[in-house]
Amino acid sequence: MVMAFGMLSNLLPTQIDNGYRGHALAIWLLIPIVLMKLFMGVNVAGLNPWISSRFVLQNADGIPVDTFPVEVASVAVFLFASWGLSLLVISLLGVVVLIRYRAMIPLMFLLLSIEQIGRKGLAMLHLVPSEAEGGVSLGLLINWGLSAALVIGLILSLVSVRKGEIPKRSGSG
Repeated sequence: MVMAFGMLSNLLPTQIDNGYRGHALAIWLLIPIVLMKLFMGVNVAGLNPWISSRFVLQNADGIPVDTFPVEVASVAVFLFASWGLSLLVISLLGVVVLIRYRAMIPLMFLLLSIEQIGRKGLAMLHLVPSEAEGGVSLGLLINWGLSAALVIGLILSLVSVRKGEIPKRSGSG
């Protein structure tokens, strides 16, 4: 019960400041995740002048946009780019959390995990062509790797480590 309360207080701290109480590895895991999500958001939203949202949707995620009627392809690309803008905004929040409000790191991991795993669940539920056909695209591999990293980071961020305290090892030795 006490451990669960400690984890909940790490997830929803009473004060949002730079006082981080979780395992330091979670910070080092969040940095590349946020940077990757930021990069993905810029590319997917179509803000990268060298890569279009349509190119990313078709090549990285394996969605056969060219086989869709023009209107359907246009809507699919718009929805994809809209998600990219949302991803960019949440990634920018992650940058702010890393720089100024580290007490929010567990909550940031939870939000990113919900977005990541929830989106993969929706893709399976709605039978997105690349998911339904069992095809393995670069985007699919990246997304499942990010899902695993986010869950590991969430767990690490919820484990309280007091300053000056060395985490205990399990087993004898």
